[in-house]
Amino acid sequence: MDISSLPGFYRIAEADSGRRAVVDTDGSVTTYGELLARADQVAHGLRARGLVQGDVVAGVLPNGIDVVVMLLATGQIGLYYVPVNWHLTAAEIAYILNDCDARIVVYGDDGGALAGAVKEACASAGVPAEATYAGYAGLAEGQPATTPDDRSSGSVMWYTSGTTGFPKGVQRRLSGAAPEDAVPLTTWFVGEVCDLRPGDAVHLVTSPMYHSAPCAHTMIALNLGHTVVITGGFDPVNILELIERYRVTNAMMVPTMFHRMLRLPDEAKKRYDVSSLQQVIHTGAACPVAVKKAIMDWWGPVLYEYYGSTESTIAFSVKPHDWLARPGTVGRPAPSFEARVLDENGDELPPGEPGMVYVKSSMGAFEYRKDPGRTAASKRGEWYAPGDIGYLDENGYLFLCDRRTDLIISGGVNIYPAEIEAALLEHPAVADVAVIGVPDEEWGHKVVAVVQPAPGTRTGPELTAELLDHCAPRIARFKHPRAIEYRDELPRTPTGKLSRYKVREEYLRGT
Repeated sequence: MDISSLPGFYRIAEADSGRRAVVDTDGSVTTYGELLARADQVAHGLRARGLVQGDVVAGVLPNGIDVVVMLLATGQIGLYYVPVNWHLTAAEIAYILNDCDARIVVYGDDGGALAGAVKEACASAGVPAEATYAGYAGLAEGQPATTPDDRSSGSVMWYTSGTTGFPKGVQRRLSGAAPEDAVPLTTWFVGEVCDLRPGDAVHLVTSPMYHSAPCAHTMIALNLGHTVVITGGFDPVNILELIERYRVTNAMMVPTMFHRMLRLPDEAKKRYDVSSLQQVIHTGAACPVAVKKAIMDWWGPVLYEYYGSTESTIAFSVKPHDWLARPGTVGRPAPSFEARVLDENGDELPPGEPGMVYVKSSMGAFEYRKDPGRTAASKRGEWYAPGDIGYLDENGYLFLCDRRTDLIISGGVNIYPAEIEAALLEHPAVADVAVIGVPDEEWGHKVVAVVQPAPGTRTGPELTAELLDHCAPRIARFKHPRAIEYRDELPRTPTGKLSRYKVREEYLRGT
């Protein structure tokens, strides 16, 4: 059926109910009609529990159909949906639930650690037990599979951390319009940026859906009528198998995945047919030029790149042939975006001169939930700074020089030093600590903690193991240092402030 003129998932599902919508992690298939019925039931279930426009639903969910149903249910009745990283500790989850004022929490029922952590977090955040659900089924039970009345667009509110390490919700105002009203603009935008079009394509989810890009691309795919194939985790061979089996046409990846793909033996690379790929979109961290060229030598010119942030969305983009003509660029401003590079005084810099990158767009402003001060501090008027240093060439293509000073990006995931430092400083053996990111071939950067031990403390492998054990209940495992080094004294600025820059420079000289 030709669905190219239909505005988004809900209308496609009504017109072509038998269309394949989702292939879940276990291989089970859900059609567009079945998915719409579940989303409608959950929407009625949320309203039956008193939720109204602007209320918040949180999902602590591993990749799978439950995530998709919650996105679609909240997205048609004017609710905010907050995806929560299910690897976080109970205390970290509780912070987000409390900050976003979650009315309902849906979690993955693994029967073990995750369920226990979520229940502990809900109790700490004041979310009553009757407002927590293992999967979407409890919300859908007994509800009609009919279109809800007074439909209006919801929004996903992702939590992102600042230099303090405390996450804040990136919130956009609800339009009050029907979900279908925004689809034509979105369809046009992704068509311009990524050459994605409505039709019989297949999208592969390779990353955790609590991250903004994988979550957004799942919804984009369904609004274009594509089939979404979901993976539970990234494994290079499994990804290649799925590409061949389902004739995957588009996917979203991060550079770490390319590293791991390229490490496969030649016979493994040649074993699978990847000729169906048309668009592999990558973001999340800088991709080394040699790695990107090697992937395109293997897969063909199919890598589309964009640069932005949770706050700014897709601010710059570059298609394969434009990148091959200018290796290393992250592209030109995306449609509706403007860009400037400013010096420390706020003066605009000429082409080739590096400075802070600022962007603005007519696509919709954001604010940090409950934090107008931080919202204002991130902007110069209408211009927002993602926090990166770069320069524009004479044709308006952006080249990044470095990420913001303190942010560590490892495997495409943002990691904030202050949060790790705060956890380590709770240990009596730590007098001071600086957490830095150092280059890593596979992950882009790895986390290293440089510790100044308390007087009289014996350093060595036993202390390192003790400090890592100390981190376990306080911060998620992906934030744990990959290495811990010890120094008698850490470098400081003339005012006495710890200098991570000097720590990093000394560490790199030493290694």
